[in-house]
Amino acid sequence: MREREAGQRAAKIDKAAKAGSAVAHEAAATKAARGMAPEPLPPCFAAIDWSKPWFAQFATRGQRWQQAALTGYADLLAAMNADAAQMQQTTGRGQPLAFIAQDDLPPGAAYEGHIASTGCVPTRHNLHDFFNGSMWFAFPRIKAALNARQSAELDVLGVGPTRGGVRDMLTLFDENALLFACADSSLSAALRGFEWQTLFVAWRDAWGRRCEVRCFGHALLEKLIAPFRGCTGHAWIVAVPAEYFEWDTPARDAWLDEAVSAALLGPDALTSRMFAPLPVLGIPGWWPENESPAFYDDTSVFRTGRRKR
Repeated sequence: MREREAGQRAAKIDKAAKAGSAVAHEAAATKAARGMAPEPLPPCFAAIDWSKPWFAQFATRGQRWQQAALTGYADLLAAMNADAAQMQQTTGRGQPLAFIAQDDLPPGAAYEGHIASTGCVPTRHNLHDFFNGSMWFAFPRIKAALNARQSAELDVLGVGPTRGGVRDMLTLFDENALLFACADSSLSAALRGFEWQTLFVAWRDAWGRRCEVRCFGHALLEKLIAPFRGCTGHAWIVAVPAEYFEWDTPARDAWLDEAVSAALLGPDALTSRMFAPLPVLGIPGWWPENESPAFYDDTSVFRTGRRKR
């Protein structure tokens, strides 16, 4: 059984890699035949600063992919598929993960439904999809859980003009979520209560000891290429054991991946009210200017919120 699955996986990866290469070479050949200059590579990939804390969490793989992306579209797909083959990751319905060119998504096919049924993730040569692919490796169980729930919703409701509440929440998670790992309920209460001075100033020493953040949303990561003060993520609060902060980073990420994916697949209703807004540049250690308590006085960013609720 395992040998057959491995063979199917290898065939799928090889097909995806060849398809990506064919798309890139065909586009280049068409432009050359028309006397057109080759399309310039997106300069955005060179702008990734891997020293930033929001990118550093997956810098090792990301730097390899960055070099591939700067070489060309087909090279990026090949690098992603090589890692997918090695990791043996699956999507929401157990299909082996692979990355294909966006043009290979059949007309009229739903993006999430296609991923669930085939395992193939349509991927463009841009930062948005670069970071989306990265999350399939940083938090594979969470990505598979999101895909499973999205495709299940599609099975029930179909593709319509509106997504519906659950799909909206899942999309918001996928695009803009932060994982707020916390071993102290008073800290999560301060976050939900918009008590910024308490969370970021009075309890600043708690960061890294009793709470921390992982970036998940790929649209959020794309925005953080050029950070701005008002950049805000949707924090998903994860209660972690106290010993969590004694573990190394891979162990923490694996724990978060398991816990959050289980919650997404659990019986609880999923709504956007489950998130808490969190201005990313306010996280201690993530932005030099927030060393000054006055940084948090900007009420256009650090809003008072609905304290009474």
